[in-house]
Amino acid sequence: MIRTDFTFMSKDGRTPVHAVRWAPDSGECRAVLQLTHGMQEFIDRYEPFATYLADNGFLVVGHDHIGHGQSIVTEKDWGYFAPGNAGRILVQDMHQLRLLTQKDHPGLPYFMLGHSMGSFLLRRYIVSRGEGLHGAIVMGSGFTEPHSSEMGILMTRTMAKVFGWRHRSVLLTKLAFRKNHRFDMSGKDLENNWLTRDPEIVKWYYSQPGCTYTFTLNGYKNLFETVRFSCLQENVDKVPKDLPVLVVSGAEDSVGGYGEGVRKVTDMFRQAGLRDVELSLYEGYRHEILNEIGKEKVFEDLRDWMLNRV
Repeated sequence: MIRTDFTFMSKDGRTPVHAVRWAPDSGECRAVLQLTHGMQEFIDRYEPFATYLADNGFLVVGHDHIGHGQSIVTEKDWGYFAPGNAGRILVQDMHQLRLLTQKDHPGLPYFMLGHSMGSFLLRRYIVSRGEGLHGAIVMGSGFTEPHSSEMGILMTRTMAKVFGWRHRSVLLTKLAFRKNHRFDMSGKDLENNWLTRDPEIVKWYYSQPGCTYTFTLNGYKNLFETVRFSCLQENVDKVPKDLPVLVVSGAEDSVGGYGEGVRKVTDMFRQAGLRDVELSLYEGYRHEILNEIGKEKVFEDLRDWMLNRV
């Protein structure tokens, strides 16, 4: 595997975006997979999966969202996106990376995968940018009633009038993650954490400053707006009908409502008239199925799903 780090300028006009390309040693690629990571993490966490795919002939690319990882000006920017409609900027940055990659590797089948927050961004992306993709993998996603997201947006706006958009609210964080009540959120209980059953992954995650900061009000507002957009059927109806979609999750993933929300997302795609929609739930797996005990099965299944559509 050959790893290359590079940067491009975010559409926010101020932030250099850190990106990574993982390529097969041979240089010969069968297809491209673009990764879109989740909230409060960074693209390097996907290197084991990217390495596996590169060893199987895939070119894999991904970037740190602005406000995450190395796509910041200072560490005070962690959890802060940009003024205004930052959700649109995040989607534009995803598209920038796609265009850069396709320019260097024209003609290769192109897939995109979004995990957690990244899954909602991918669901938003394919509404307007889904043409030409060979497939979209929606991982660790879920469904939230739009009115609940609207309440969250209103709450962030109200709090921002008092504290400003860079304020970090512990209360809002507790409300946003209340679905995870079955599991430990602190990282102290390694065996019962919401992320994964693998205690080494849990221990490492909670030791990383780039994973343990508190999101800003700006971050939450734009997250809630993207979730709301993704959970409106009128938006899903605009996804290209010939786009293959794989909805994949752990059956014990609280973000997906322990399977219920994931099934709802799948039904929305089918109701929109998409002709190739699959749902895959892994029994016992929690939120990060690429970091779970038994992740090798997930790696193989995702590889095979893409190869079947090349």
